[in-house]
Amino acid sequence: MTHYIEVEDLSFYYDDEPVLSDINFTVSAGEFVMLTGENGAAKSTLLRNVLGLLEPATGQVKISPKNRQGKELTIGYVPQTVSSFNIGFPTTVIELVESGRYPQNRWFKKLDEKDHEHVKLALESVGMWEMRHKKVGELSGGQKQRISLARVFAMDPDLFVLDEPTTGMDIESRKDFYRLLRHNAKVHNKGILMVSHDDLELRSYIDKHIELLRKENCPWRCFSMDS
Repeated sequence: MTHYIEVEDLSFYYDDEPVLSDINFTVSAGEFVMLTGENGAAKSTLLRNVLGLLEPATGQVKISPKNRQGKELTIGYVPQTVSSFNIGFPTTVIELVESGRYPQNRWFKKLDEKDHEHVKLALESVGMWEMRHKKVGELSGGQKQRISLARVFAMDPDLFVLDEPTTGMDIESRKDFYRLLRHNAKVHNKGILMVSHDDLELRSYIDKHIELLRKENCPWRCFSMDS
């Protein structure tokens, strides 16, 4: 089994305040992993440690440099909130999502039929195809979140890291989204690490459940790892 993420004995502090302690888990190719915890459980902080945006106090995070085919691993990350597209942002929805199809350092590549099909499917998967010609800056916060997801799907990364991506979706949209993620894991061998509050909704789709819990006045820890 190819581990795309390996977290070993991770701890993290904000100044002198312990936040995370004894964190251990893996995310493998073909595996859909859910990360839960109550509000304030440092779930986003853990994701930022995993991605190298924060540095652990102790322990380590290993991200595989290669995918299952031996090529460079690609990662698609969607944070909890998307705030970088203000009202003056000139790009249309479809242009933004199409940018996910450009390989690194090849921004002037012409998109082919396969690329356009990926973009259409990505926008349809988040219910934004009909709004493809709207300016991104004119969208609501929830719609911006959806097109950020669509751009990641258009990228077709090996590893998805998603921080509460279904905020603002209705129940049927969420279920369609979960089915799409499970399809990507099982059929296309993607690794998926997703933060969610909807643990009951998600249980039939996931392979592993990581739960952050803590005892009173202690850091958050992985006390639960259920398949």
